Amino acid sequence: MKKKNGHPEIIKTKTAGETLEQGEKLGRALKPGDFVGLTGDLGAGKTVFTKGIAKGLGLADYTHVNSPTFVIIKEYGGRVPLYHFDVYRLDDESALLTVGYQEYFYGRGVTVVEWADKIKSIIPDKRIDVLIKHAGGDKRVIEIKKAV
Repeated sequence: MKKKNGHPEIIKTKTAGETLEQGEKLGRALKPGDFVGLTGDLGAGKTVFTKGIAKGLGLADYTHVNSPTFVIIKEYGGRVPLYHFDVYRLDDESALLTVGYQEYFYGRGVTVVEWADKIKSIIPDKRIDVLIKHAGGDKRVIEIKKAV
């Protein structure tokens, strides 16, 4: 996650499958209470990466994980529960109060938030930041950094 020199871990993938594998690798290392904030442009691979996290958490039907854009959150079972948020359509962080976001962000599962940069003021200080960038075609550059 975070290299010893304080810089983010940089991973380059060539296919969506490789992006999913990187999410799975992270998912295997996650534990209850972990928070992962995903950022990147539309179509960068945030949901694919989240499917990988779900696979790494032991979710058998990880391929059914999809972006909860219209419902804000979806919950999935695995060795650790996965709370998957997509806040792309939110205009205001206060909208998360209606879903009791604090119970998820500081709960017993793993929380993954797509578009985490839209809710910076309420995300936990202790978290894993993942930035996914297009690098042409299906290629992606993934930066993973542990924030404390």
